[in-house]
Amino acid sequence: MCRWAAYRGEPIFLSEIVTDPSHSLIAQSHAATHCHTPTNADGFGVAWYDHRPEPGLYRDVYPAWSDPNLRSLAAQVRSGLFMAHVRASTGTATSRNNCHPFVCGRWSFMHNGQIGGFEQFRKDADMMIPDALYSSRKGATDSEALFLVAMGFGLDACPRTALQRAAAIFEKRARTAGASPQMRLTAALSDGERLYAVRYASDDHAPTLYYRWSDTRRGWAVVSEPLDDGEGDWNAVASGSFVVFDAETLEIHPFAPLLEQAA
Repeated sequence: MCRWAAYRGEPIFLSEIVTDPSHSLIAQSHAATHCHTPTNADGFGVAWYDHRPEPGLYRDVYPAWSDPNLRSLAAQVRSGLFMAHVRASTGTATSRNNCHPFVCGRWSFMHNGQIGGFEQFRKDADMMIPDALYSSRKGATDSEALFLVAMGFGLDACPRTALQRAAAIFEKRARTAGASPQMRLTAALSDGERLYAVRYASDDHAPTLYYRWSDTRRGWAVVSEPLDDGEGDWNAVASGSFVVFDAETLEIHPFAPLLEQAA
């Protein structure tokens, strides 16, 4: 499975999350410890917010540990809200357009997990994306499709409800396809103001998710697995949770697909 990390707080260099810690995202790209696939070499990406509403985006198909441009960018760019992802493909091609995060307008999204049987209903999933958003469908992943369908359900109005509605449709399609598990979803998304994270699965194996507040940085780190070996102050997010990270506060809400909305 993929690994990702996100940050919301006072501006810091991306390197403080992506490259510097002892178990940084770069380290996790070749030596993850909280998943069955320790190597995540099918591309990487970084999205960050600064002075413009839309995020900057850098993605490539190389293993994250082998790209000197990523290290250089992380050492120079400061941001108060960013997300980074290293990919382990669950079936789609290794291409730049299939690398996370995905961006549409001011929204960014990244995902660790899978949607069962997606290849059997990918055409239907694409048809669920509103016409006004379809030009943002650059790749072929289940993650990007889920993101754009959720955009159509109103991420701007209520991110949790929009994602719950999209998840319900995809989970129902996976169940109809006879796939198991239907959905494993640990994702981060942002509108440039708040950072949102969700952990959910249709079975008992939701991908891991942790968060930690830093008094030094004055910010939240949200990660697939802890960045520092041996530190015990990371908080595990329970499955079935939707977390909202603001400047210095967080809110935890229940998350489950809104099945009555599923088409």
